[in-house]
Amino acid sequence: MTKIKDITHYLETVAPLRLQESYDNAGLIVGDNQAELTSILVTLDVTEEVVEEAIQNKCNLIVAHHPIVFSGLKKITGKNYVERTLLKAIKNDVAIYAAHTNLDSVTGGVNGKICEKLGLTDCRILEPAGGLLKKLVTFVPVDHAEKVRQAVFAAGAGHIGNYDSCSFNAHGQGTFRGNDSTTPFVGEKGAHHYENEIRFETIFPSYLQGQIVSALTTAHPYEEVAYDIYPLDNKFNQVGMGMLGVLPKEKTEREVLKLLKNTFHTGVIRHTALQNKKVKKIAVCGGAGSFLLNQAIAAGADFFVTGDFKYHQFFDAENKIVIADIGHFESEQFTKELFYELLTKKFPKFVVRLSEVNTNPVFYF
Repeated sequence: MTKIKDITHYLETVAPLRLQESYDNAGLIVGDNQAELTSILVTLDVTEEVVEEAIQNKCNLIVAHHPIVFSGLKKITGKNYVERTLLKAIKNDVAIYAAHTNLDSVTGGVNGKICEKLGLTDCRILEPAGGLLKKLVTFVPVDHAEKVRQAVFAAGAGHIGNYDSCSFNAHGQGTFRGNDSTTPFVGEKGAHHYENEIRFETIFPSYLQGQIVSALTTAHPYEEVAYDIYPLDNKFNQVGMGMLGVLPKEKTEREVLKLLKNTFHTGVIRHTALQNKKVKKIAVCGGAGSFLLNQAIAAGADFFVTGDFKYHQFFDAENKIVIADIGHFESEQFTKELFYELLTKKFPKFVVRLSEVNTNPVFYF
């Protein structure tokens, strides 16, 4: 029996909740995670119409990109669309789950899907996150070092860029003495013992610390496992905001604008002055991405594709880059497709539906 929590747990292995921004509200917003799953409806936004669509199709879980609730609610009386949507979902036992900025920030997330749609290659995070990496140091008897290494790697440690199983190992000698209540793996209780050990070091994302430590202590032979964990200031290039990619073949600026219009079916593209240059590098950020303009320029991007640029922010391009504002909804519309691909691959026996409701609140005349 598959429960709602099985779906949400899987999505959180793809986009851990600890990666969401401080203002965000990703996760299970409404519903009982112990309820048995019937089927899933995926959408960009949750509205009353989307909840009704879920009810009609017997879907008891809606997976959305944008959280229906961003800030605290003191009352739910139906006075606005948020409260009416929540009431409708609760009355009909429809759970609502959101993966928002946490899905924005992973390489296979929202921005990765935009790059895929544009046919970009050599893609990388535009602004890697800091403060997410930690270093694990432990000491293992020589004959057990490989077992511990493989267990820790399997739990998610040791990734640096396109390399995995990364570690540093040094030989040394450990000492210990157990008291009368111990059962030492080597040596005798009450006696000083000297053991040839490997000092094993590796790095891991901080949000995996629990499973990393569990893997370590399970695989390690000692009764008391000695280990240290250090926070690192290094940037984590697998997590962050925006992405930068390369076109397989240079295009003119007008060709890129046509590519954007055809790919994202946008009613209008607001852009800065064209520079009469060939375009090779394109930076992207789904949703409101103006905060990444300087990073896009510094990365040598010819175009920056995003949404929600304000009038005065267009001046900040300063003829160094072409800003192409394709619209918030338009830039994130393929997130539904991303959810669908992830869920159908992992749970092929369950029906996953793409919402047919157009939730874009912006119209073009």
